[in-house]
Amino acid sequence: MAPISKEKLIETIKDLPDTFSLDELFERLILLQKIESGMEQSKSDQVLSTADARAKLSQWLLK
Repeated sequence: MAPISKEKLIETIKDLPDTFSLDELFERLILLQKIESGMEQSKSDQVLSTADARAKLSQWLLK
């Protein structure tokens, strides 16, 4: 799991409306964490080629 910087957390909270539910906050934080994790995977070359991704997707869709 990729760490989230305090700056990104503050930015995310500032982007929320003046009133929000904890569910909305958690959803945004989970999305932010997934984006950060994907960026880390990309930097460390842990990505699939388009052809590999299509092959996996076609396997999932056939099930």
